[in-house]
Amino acid sequence: MEDVVTHEDWKVCFAQLGPGLVLFARQFVRTSADAEDIVQDAFVRFWRKQHSIENRALLYATVRSVALDLLRRDARRARREADASLEMEHTTAPQFDFDDGSQRALAAAIDLLPAEQREVLVMKIWNELTFADIGTVLGISQNTAASRYRYALAALKKNFVAHE
Repeated sequence: MEDVVTHEDWKVCFAQLGPGLVLFARQFVRTSADAEDIVQDAFVRFWRKQHSIENRALLYATVRSVALDLLRRDARRARREADASLEMEHTTAPQFDFDDGSQRALAAAIDLLPAEQREVLVMKIWNELTFADIGTVLGISQNTAASRYRYALAALKKNFVAHE
């Protein structure tokens, strides 16, 4: 019976304090949805640690902590994405001599491969990665990477007819 009362107390606490906590969390983030997520996460943390619902200051501190964690996580993600964008700017796409009709046909045949085969083929041929490296990049075994490579070559052999 006490669990029902405790459960009801948490519901009442959330109903009473939720709007104010969302307003408090809103100062850290851009959207109301993010603020609501922060408050929900904070309540879950607070409840899991079995803190007293009477300790309002600790509840607000938990909301602040969750909000700052979210901001740090977003900042790290933005830095990683910016670094990846810079790396992409420094890479060059494979260049084909499209004056030769067979090169154009080969590029078209590669584009028709399933994505999982095409990415292995590109990593193996143009980037000279080993199957072990390809497996690590894609989160697959090196045997799977080798199989995809063989399937890609077989499909190219079947579908590509070189212009003589």
